[in-house]
Amino acid sequence: MLHQPLSLERLKRLQTQMKANLLVIDDNKDIAHALQVLFTLNNLQCELAYSPQEGLALLQKQTFDLVIQDMNFTADTTSGEEGMQLFNDIRQLSPDMPIILITAWTHLETAVELVKSGAADYLAKPWNDDKLLVTINNLLELNELQQQQWKSAKRKQSQQLQLEQKYDLCNTQFRSDSMLQLLQMATQVAAADVPILITGPNGSGKEKIAEVVQANSSCKLGPFVKVNVGALSQDLLEAELFGAEAGSYTGANKTRIGRFERAHNGTLFLDEIGNLSMQGQAKLLRVLETGEFERIGGNQSIKVSVRIISATNTDIPQAIVDGTFREDLYYRLNVINLQIAPLHQRKEDILPLVDTLLQGKHQLSAESRELLLVHDWPGNVRELLNTIKRAQLLCQDGIITEQHLGIELKTNTSIAPKEDVTEIEVIDAIKAAGGVISDAAKNLGLSRSALYRRMKKFNI
Repeated sequence: MLHQPLSLERLKRLQTQMKANLLVIDDNKDIAHALQVLFTLNNLQCELAYSPQEGLALLQKQTFDLVIQDMNFTADTTSGEEGMQLFNDIRQLSPDMPIILITAWTHLETAVELVKSGAADYLAKPWNDDKLLVTINNLLELNELQQQQWKSAKRKQSQQLQLEQKYDLCNTQFRSDSMLQLLQMATQVAAADVPILITGPNGSGKEKIAEVVQANSSCKLGPFVKVNVGALSQDLLEAELFGAEAGSYTGANKTRIGRFERAHNGTLFLDEIGNLSMQGQAKLLRVLETGEFERIGGNQSIKVSVRIISATNTDIPQAIVDGTFREDLYYRLNVINLQIAPLHQRKEDILPLVDTLLQGKHQLSAESRELLLVHDWPGNVRELLNTIKRAQLLCQDGIITEQHLGIELKTNTSIAPKEDVTEIEVIDAIKAAGGVISDAAKNLGLSRSALYRRMKKFNI
């Protein structure tokens, strides 16, 4: 049964494993020793046990990376019941332990049942050494990748929990690394009395980040005044920001208090700042430099203390080149830059956002969840919110389906669902992505949930 050692290339791959330690449980000592020699020749440590009881005792004392177990331990027994019991006992001790079943008496029903229960593979005696070693190597590599992913997820979960306990995140729903890093930076700089510029595409959640900054700032008890600069006409903008004296323009029957005055000792959020006129930019620059301004039609200087947070989806450096935005104002506003990524680059945030919106009143079908995860979301979070609101209105039985979402996928895009991936493609994609399941799913054209289903199907 013994083979020559594997090729140098595969041996090097095996040697990169984290001191893998295997346990063979087989009552046939010749077979057990043959396996031990095979593994030793290929740089794998191996312990032997000749009965289920001995094997379970070793598992309770030592840490193993993989178990190879026989299915029958009593003479003239071929039912596989002893092996099934051993398998279940190992699962109780180590739920995630990769287990390879090996026996001279193969029963398809038993194999199917145990594979469904999580067995990694089912091999018949006599086995093929190369196939067995390849199976073991792949299982060890994937197990290591999954362990790394699990540790990374736990670390991120811990960081998120610490952040939520220490700061007011204004009920921000997220799971992605990019949002975690953004919120960590936003809460860190919130207490500093400096202007902050939030950049990102329309509908990505810039206002939510502004709320987080304000909620954790030194002026959090003061007013939080918001103004959408892009929604106001140039004629009204200056009056809206700086106020106007009675009679200063047609229709100004009484003194108008501007947003700057309202935000005194608090925060002023200027959304779509890139649309501010050159005249408005000049006045805003003066306020930032001196803290003073006059109402339209007035000659009395008004001094305020206001924290400025601005936001834009405009490419302001290009606007400076084009002569439509003042460079000196940009540097005044951009002391701290917080950049939020579009939703299609942080798809881990989609389902937490959706679950919060549904509030347990509706549920998503598996197909609708997958559709949400593969859609491009050009309108970002705003588009997602509108999509879910529409689905809730159309849904009658509490289950939101693909039809309720009304999303049409572009079939020629790289993220369109792919249904024909093979086991080898899944394994190669996970390896190429360094164990990052979201990246592997994206490369395969699948959602994370779809990839997890295929991993379960292939017992990966």
